[in-house]
Amino acid sequence: AGNPRPRLFRVDESRAVINRMGLNNDGAQVCGDRIKSRFWRMLAAQSRRQGETVASLAAGVNRSARADRLLGVNVSKSKASAPESYSDYVDGLNELGAYADYVVINVSCPNVKNIRAGADVAVLESTIAAVVRARNQMPDYRPPIVLKIGPDNDHDQRRLIAQLAIDYRVDGIIATNTTLSRPHGMDDPNEVALQTGGLSGEPLRKMALETTRDMYRLTKGRIPIIGCGGISTAEDALQFAKAGASMVQIYSSMTYDGPGKVCEIKDGLVDLLKGRKWSDIVGEDARS
Repeated sequence: AGNPRPRLFRVDESRAVINRMGLNNDGAQVCGDRIKSRFWRMLAAQSRRQGETVASLAAGVNRSARADRLLGVNVSKSKASAPESYSDYVDGLNELGAYADYVVINVSCPNVKNIRAGADVAVLESTIAAVVRARNQMPDYRPPIVLKIGPDNDHDQRRLIAQLAIDYRVDGIIATNTTLSRPHGMDDPNEVALQTGGLSGEPLRKMALETTRDMYRLTKGRIPIIGCGGISTAEDALQFAKAGASMVQIYSSMTYDGPGKVCEIKDGLVDLLKGRKWSDIVGEDARS
């Protein structure tokens, strides 16, 4: 699945990654079976340890089956779908949503050519409306819907996206996906950046931070924002919080530094916050 190999490239000098993976995965049904099996398997193990029934545990635990973890599911389009179609998003939600703590509607993947929702406001609105409607029709559990946007939108496009998110009561926004642009000043002596694909890592940070700050102001802080793009230090994470991010995600920095990067950033934040809470500084830039 996905695009032909090679499709993943490191730009070591800039601590960046370029990918044109093409959303390679086993499909919604296989992934759905996998996360359902994982959920019930983990609850069964907890039931044996704690002496509680699986049913009682299921009623009070996150879909990650861990009290302090969230399981997000990223849903996008098949390359075979019509550009204006939203059915893949709805099908993915119906297949996976019951076992996700939140569902990401990825309308900004630069490696899938038929995603028109990222550039066409009318298609974006029909997509958001269809997904929210489908979520609201789900029996029992209804997962939060999070919209994943790209870093290449101008202010006017962001303003329209923000208004749609407010109008349709989207539960969160991820800012941002990767970029097809190549920021000026990248250190790339081997010209890896000439490869086609989405760029992530440290060169993306300025664009992602600007988008986060803009979306926070445009939504007036009414919608939680997940900051993502080029975060590799506690100082970076703090900047995103001040720009308006209620939480952050990291990807490329773990490629270079390993999974211990998460603890490194969290430990660094404890020192930088100096007794304050993360929530105390969210959106601080907009208030100054």
